Amino acid sequence: MKKNICMILYSLYPYDARPRREAETLVSDPRFSVTVLSLKEHQRPRSYVMDGVSVQELNVEKYAGSSGVKYIASYLKFALLAFKACTGLVLKKQVDAIHVHNMPNFLVFCGLVGRLLGKRLVLDMHDAVPEMFAVKFKMAPGLMFKLLCLEERICSWMAHRVICVNHVQGDIVLNRGIPSRKLVISMNVPDDRRFPQTADFSNPQAAQNGFKMVYHGTITERLGIDLAISSVARLLDRIPGLELHLWGGGDYLDACLQLAEQLGLEDRVQFHGRSPVDKLTQKLRGMQLGVVANRKSPATELMLPVKMLEYIALGIPVIAPRLKGVQYYFSDKMVSYFEPEDVDSMEEAILRLYNNPALRVSQSAHAHEFLNRYGWDKQRQDFLRLYEDL
Repeated sequence: MKKNICMILYSLYPYDARPRREAETLVSDPRFSVTVLSLKEHQRPRSYVMDGVSVQELNVEKYAGSSGVKYIASYLKFALLAFKACTGLVLKKQVDAIHVHNMPNFLVFCGLVGRLLGKRLVLDMHDAVPEMFAVKFKMAPGLMFKLLCLEERICSWMAHRVICVNHVQGDIVLNRGIPSRKLVISMNVPDDRRFPQTADFSNPQAAQNGFKMVYHGTITERLGIDLAISSVARLLDRIPGLELHLWGGGDYLDACLQLAEQLGLEDRVQFHGRSPVDKLTQKLRGMQLGVVANRKSPATELMLPVKMLEYIALGIPVIAPRLKGVQYYFSDKMVSYFEPEDVDSMEEAILRLYNNPALRVSQSAHAHEFLNRYGWDKQRQDFLRLYEDL
């Protein structure tokens, strides 16, 4: 008999790579089925099946502003509707385990009735909430940070397993009192079906149509997209045909659009909007350089951006800031580093790779050592084993 998994996520399912990878991995095994409860993409919520996964949108839109109060209100509305929907599935005996993706952590309480009735509960920590909220809402260290750490411990106590996305994040939550017996590291790496690892690092597109840089994902201030735009303005005279292509959306999109316009870069910085995971691979092919521009903060120090790993899978060399989460896994042979929030240093990294095609090839090849060790083809069985153990 199949085991039924209910996944809960405050995001748009078609655009969220990690939940999709995990849900599709589960349904690829005949022992499991998955129902996802997610935000609605359009005016009215839909129910549909995508690649074998049943998706039920709840009547909540993603809030992408800067108001902490409105964020919490949106989270609470989603939590109430998800609690109702999940409880209904539990009472109909259509759920054996509940897999909650943060943020926020307190979505685990959507599975409270299931937990009380003996269902297994998994908390998947995409981000460390105390650090993320401190940066996002510019909170000074103090009582609120401590309360968020307490919330993290309570939610982790509720769960049978807690998943962290890398070893740096895992060390942080262990130091905050999360029991090691509950902790599982399941890294946020590219789905090898959508981002097949290239065996050719010669980057045949490199000499064609100028020099194209790319960023995809959330557009928010902490991720430094404005710094990348500023670097384009300063490099136009030194890199003929330089372009920056951006796929994504977020609360900093309007500011980035205005910056590109102020700098006269409308034809050099191209905003393409959000793209479903399925269509990204083809759009990224032909790009010469992947840009990770995160500002330095307690939250970004813990990140290993999946977008960076997706570029690496496709043989695209990457520039990245010297932050702890990236440096834990990548040497200077694998990534071209620059100093965080230093546009001069970023320019130097871009120019170094532009002027040295052999370095681009060498860096791409060395970076693949990470995927050879940690790729999803290696971690898939560990993820399935997590559910076997549950």
